[in-house]
Amino acid sequence: MTVRRSDFTAAVVARCAAEVPFYGELPRRTLDGEVTRSITAVHELLLRALTEDSVMGPGDLTRLIEWSGRRAEERVPLEAVTAAYLIGAEVWWQVLAETAEPEELALAGTKLLACLHAAMPAVVLAHRNAQEDIRSEDKRVRRALLTALLGGRPYEDLAEAAGVTVGAHEVLAFAFETDPPARLVQSSLEAHAGVPVLMDHATGIALLPDSCDLTGLPDSLAGDVGQRVFAAAATATGPAAVPAAAAEAGRVLDLVQRLGRPAGLYRLDDVLLEHQLARPGDALLRLAAKLGPLEEHPYLLETLRVFVGHGHNRSRSASELCIHRNTLDYRLHRVSTLTGLDLTIPAEARLLQAALVARDLA
Repeated sequence: MTVRRSDFTAAVVARCAAEVPFYGELPRRTLDGEVTRSITAVHELLLRALTEDSVMGPGDLTRLIEWSGRRAEERVPLEAVTAAYLIGAEVWWQVLAETAEPEELALAGTKLLACLHAAMPAVVLAHRNAQEDIRSEDKRVRRALLTALLGGRPYEDLAEAAGVTVGAHEVLAFAFETDPPARLVQSSLEAHAGVPVLMDHATGIALLPDSCDLTGLPDSLAGDVGQRVFAAAATATGPAAVPAAAAEAGRVLDLVQRLGRPAGLYRLDDVLLEHQLARPGDALLRLAAKLGPLEEHPYLLETLRVFVGHGHNRSRSASELCIHRNTLDYRLHRVSTLTGLDLTIPAEARLLQAALVARDLA
């Protein structure tokens, strides 16, 4: 049984380029160079195994493992690697069918299957192990890059190592009711952004491209992780602006959670008044104290909160509280009497609304 190495290799390379998208996108010089050399090496190993009594020894498996690790380091997808091995086996069998004597064919087929049985698990395991090592290193570099950007430190070398273009970003601070798997959050953010995303799950910070539309992000993320998400975003016009944007997003996120706002996406413009009121000091405490007379009347405090929340709409407020409008009016009158602030006077109504925020923040 004689098999010309060049004919076999050329046939396998041609089929890989025609049937496997990864190989089909490679330039001709790569197919004629590294790909051809790899297939030739595997062919020689297979030929030796088929012509000797032993199927595949430890030395052969070691070489396969080494080659598989190298392919993984070159970012060749595992599915492309396994497809190449199977195409090689098919071409080899076609050659056998054409060149082997009838009495040789059954034995050759048995040895071919035995070689695949020994080789494929080793190839897959070695490739996956190498990929995991690469992913771990990629994650380390990307975390270091994000840390450098958040800290305002030099980032250029890390960005080059991570293969990440750093420019304008939307800095996202996020929090969940419980802690979902980091990989799930990462996958969801990247699916929404359409590109790899720098993310630190421990601190709840992610950098998305500034071109990314964040409008539907909370809903898609909540659907993927199976729980509500609270998020705040701030725009960083460049790398130097990332620390300030992250600090702003973090403050907004903390504020909406302290205020008991619904889950969703917020920006500073959504909570400008609340953000200003949140500044610590005597003024905040004195403002919150305006509602002190209502502490012994929690139903009046709830009435005021609902009334303010509905934009002073009496019908909707009475409906939510399940009371008659006359009852609502009586309660609001009691609020004004106890606090000394008249809800019918715009300036005093705004003061009462601010006092509610201050009470939640104090």
